[in-house]
Amino acid sequence: MKNLKYIAVLLIATFFTSCEEVIDVDLQTGEPKLVVDASINWQLGSTGNEQVIKLSTTTGYYEPTVPKVTGATVFVTNTDTNEVFDFIENPGTGDYVCTSFIPVVEGNYQLTVVTGGQTYTATEKLMPVVPIDKIEQKEAPFGDDSVEINVFFTDNGATDDFYMFRYITSFGAIPNYGVSDDEFFQGNQFNDVYFNEDLKSGESFDVTLFGVSEQFYNYMNLLLDVAGGGGPFSTAPARIKGNILNTTTPDDTAFGYFRLSQTDTRNYVIE
Repeated sequence: MKNLKYIAVLLIATFFTSCEEVIDVDLQTGEPKLVVDASINWQLGSTGNEQVIKLSTTTGYYEPTVPKVTGATVFVTNTDTNEVFDFIENPGTGDYVCTSFIPVVEGNYQLTVVTGGQTYTATEKLMPVVPIDKIEQKEAPFGDDSVEINVFFTDNGATDDFYMFRYITSFGAIPNYGVSDDEFFQGNQFNDVYFNEDLKSGESFDVTLFGVSEQFYNYMNLLLDVAGGGGPFSTAPARIKGNILNTTTPDDTAFGYFRLSQTDTRNYVIE
């Protein structure tokens, strides 16, 4: 019996050891699609005149770099006043910059991108935001010297509002995002809760509160649902579409979203 048990242990050990072997999966790569990163952010207290729109394309899963889209024509039009703001590329970077943008709260804007013989457009309203009231920390429920962060702001009770939160830490590689609407705290003070086990004394982070449209709130909710589950090879139940439309070839859509937000950013150092 001892020999049989020993053989069984060896077989199990061999099985789990073999599971550690790296397997390269042969993934199919579709035709490259345009990706539009068009986030117009107007920090409270600033002019908001300098804005950047980034263009790239999708690429293979194993590719080390993201292809940039160069040589495009990019502009944003205030459709209330017909004023046009040109975004000029920093040569070869795929970054298109405007230094004379004029943000207007509740203003209606249209993005136009012309590249590769295709014209892409999107429309959106610049949404207001309320300022962050304060940031407080307290010991996290699970201890281990970790802290819980509470970001307080007071909702505007006269309107139905939608918010996005972004946390950028001094040690994290990518930001953390969240969204909320004011259905349950209309006109009242509310606090968003953020926890990261690496938030220790002396570490800092930036939190940004964005005012967003209901359409973008729904879009971001879907993205967060997909990002929160499954492994690296999991797929979304359906393609999540942004508001970028191809007016030349409607079936050849792009990825991304054209969003305009007032924002409030605060830095906080853990005590």
